[in-house]
Amino acid sequence: MKLLHTADWHLGRQFEGHSLDNDHSAVLDQMLHAVGAQAPDVFILAGDVFDRGAPPESAVRLFNNFIERLATESRCAIVIIAGNHDSADRIGAMSMLADRRRALVRGPLSADEPPLIIQDQAGPVAISALPFGYEYAARECFGDPSIKSPADVMRAQVAAARRHVPDGARWVIAAHAFVTGALVSETERPLTRAAGGIETVPADVFAGAHYVALGHIHRPQTAGAPNIRYAGAPLPFGFDEEGNQKSVALVNLDATGTASVELIPLRLRRGVRTLRGSLDELLLLDRSDDFLNVILTDQERLIEPMKRLRERFPFACTLSYARSATSRSDRLSKASASALDDPVAVTGEFIAFARGSPPTSTENGIIAGVVAEISTPEGRSA
Repeated sequence: MKLLHTADWHLGRQFEGHSLDNDHSAVLDQMLHAVGAQAPDVFILAGDVFDRGAPPESAVRLFNNFIERLATESRCAIVIIAGNHDSADRIGAMSMLADRRRALVRGPLSADEPPLIIQDQAGPVAISALPFGYEYAARECFGDPSIKSPADVMRAQVAAARRHVPDGARWVIAAHAFVTGALVSETERPLTRAAGGIETVPADVFAGAHYVALGHIHRPQTAGAPNIRYAGAPLPFGFDEEGNQKSVALVNLDATGTASVELIPLRLRRGVRTLRGSLDELLLLDRSDDFLNVILTDQERLIEPMKRLRERFPFACTLSYARSATSRSDRLSKASASALDDPVAVTGEFIAFARGSPPTSTENGIIAGVVAEISTPEGRSA
């Protein structure tokens, strides 16, 4: 049996104020092409469909168009769960329109978790869809006041699902969680609302499952065991993801339940990159539509460098100087504190701190002249 596993679309998200609608549309088209080429039996979307509970209309249209095409252009079953960014009720409402023989859509938590059963030549495969839920919601749902962490929530969900898995069936779980050992990015939202709470879930919570299709972490990777996998987000959402190959996971589940995985790469309309160099050097580079983090090596601060950069790099997003705040603090801490009645020395120290070099002799002469002028009775009266 073949599964196509994806997650963390975050439809409606922006990158440093820039819309990602066209970028999302491009990768969703590639997913539909992969479905046509690989003919998976099941398409799994493991949470964070949208970037927020009330997504913009453009995001909803992207999702609806994708699902309509997926349903009409393929025969695969569809499994979708809510993630921590989604409105559970919004995702759950989609189940009312789904063909229960072909789709499993789960939004709010439930104490009863019957799976979607798919048959192949080797027998049944039970697919359990376990949406994200906070601890307070799980305590109410399962009637268990001892639930105090995401791990407790997941244990309760897996136990509720396990009861419905037929004897001898291969078992697939779709879930949205932070499994211990996974490598995070800068853009994942914490899964616990308790300050200092432990948000990780141990891999052994999923004992007995032949494949676990996870969402939440944006880097594609396994976590805790070879059969527990994050598909990763289809787009980069932060500059720490520079160089990461985005993909969807094609999972082949054999007759014994052993899962083998092929990553199908996604081509991005725009990458994320960091450019480092002087302003003059960077302005000699070829034009790029990538999202850029610019680090200038110029020793002095420049006037409106971003305006000049965006003429060549329209999606330059952030700009900083190689001279770090730490080096500035070091310079400040090492500088001798001038007497407040010596305005020339105080001004010189300020210039040295602000631009990283002391005033020249000419500049010191100008400063001294201005100080002398405003120190005269005529200057003070003016």
